[in-house]
Amino acid sequence: MNQRLKLLISFGIPLLILFMPASFIPLDNLTLVEQRMIAILFMAALCWILEPIPVFSTSILIIVLELVMISDKSLVIFREDGNTLGELIPYGEIMGTFASPIIMLFLGGFFLAMAATKYRLDVNLARVMLKPFGNKPKFVMLGLMVITALFSMFMSNTATTAMMLSILMPVLALFPTDGKGKIGFALSIPIAANVGGIGTPIGTPPNAIALKYLTGEDYISFGEWMVFGLPYVLVILFISWVVLQWLFPAKVKEVDMDIKGKFLKTWKAYVVYISFILTILLWLTDFLHGMNSYIVALIPVAVFTSFGIITKSDLKNISWDVLWLVSGGIALGLGLEKSGLAAHLIDAIPFGTLPAYIIIISITLLAVVMANFISNTATANLLLPIVAALAMSIPALAEFGGVRHLIVMTALSCSMGMLLPVSTPPNALAFGTGYFKTPDMVRVGLIIMAVGYLFIHLFAYLFNTAI
Repeated sequence: MNQRLKLLISFGIPLLILFMPASFIPLDNLTLVEQRMIAILFMAALCWILEPIPVFSTSILIIVLELVMISDKSLVIFREDGNTLGELIPYGEIMGTFASPIIMLFLGGFFLAMAATKYRLDVNLARVMLKPFGNKPKFVMLGLMVITALFSMFMSNTATTAMMLSILMPVLALFPTDGKGKIGFALSIPIAANVGGIGTPIGTPPNAIALKYLTGEDYISFGEWMVFGLPYVLVILFISWVVLQWLFPAKVKEVDMDIKGKFLKTWKAYVVYISFILTILLWLTDFLHGMNSYIVALIPVAVFTSFGIITKSDLKNISWDVLWLVSGGIALGLGLEKSGLAAHLIDAIPFGTLPAYIIIISITLLAVVMANFISNTATANLLLPIVAALAMSIPALAEFGGVRHLIVMTALSCSMGMLLPVSTPPNALAFGTGYFKTPDMVRVGLIIMAVGYLFIHLFAYLFNTAI
């Protein structure tokens, strides 16, 4: 599909929805604000799927369109009187999505990752942690997967994959050209990065987006998330390792991971080491000190900028596109909720007549399928606002864990999109090495996706009190 056609579809359909008579839309008593929100929702979905413009641009466009069209300070021509107008959203709430606590949580994670990379903490930890795994191929792969997953819990999955692939590439060059072993090793990194991100709230954007809807009695702390997230990661990581060994056994007898480097001993490096450990400890012990994960995330930001560890030039390396992508998703959820459209959609569909477990399976399956073809962040942005409204409106879901369970399960399902090179940035990076083809990734991804999906439901049952 060419770019012009993508643009025509992505913006033509929303414009048609925006200006068509409300009676053409199959929702009773639809307000103008809700109709405009439907147009924005379609624009977001089509732009995230077809990508006629960058995905982060779509998020910024969502926020601007909401401000211009459905806020209490919207353009005069959009603020017409009448009972059909609906509830305009306070503009401050929409603009506040740029500085949501979720964004601050991610910003803190980015600062930790930048400092770790700048002072070589990541590479040196990888060097030390790989030593116990020896030099037998299967155990070296296990070591690489464990380290990649661990880093992905606290660093960008994309940055972790890039770093680990740079360590692995010289070693893969020594493998036999006709062997399957190098395929398995090349695939192990993105798989571990995708799975590892599930372990913490900052590991992957869908987790952070889920936290936006886990408030009040449904709030989940950093430590509580890890209570079920970490065991899940370990189980799926082990199964992935077994699958890779089965499908792509290595012919070589030994693999020598010779990573050069040593821990820096400057005072700034020690500040980074201490800050990294302290931040993680504070995240895990919020029940003792009372600060939530959002506040803790800003501590390394303040420390690193005050001590000159992260400088003005370093700020250019922050993944601002990810922050804007997440903020756009939060704004989309805000618009769906405050306009009343989310509740209206739920009321229009007879979910109450369906068994609760059918609703859960349908939503999580939809999340898995969508995440394989568009980014997991875009999938979470589109689904979670509606899922949150749905979970609160159907009492029958309470016996299956209610709001908490459905939101967490949907977020985890979004991370199961690992079937294709385009499914996640780690997949795309690994595919770029040229060591495997798309069918190789599909074979492994299909098995891990299916097993991972089943274990999401199993863990939801086993950790009923934790989630």
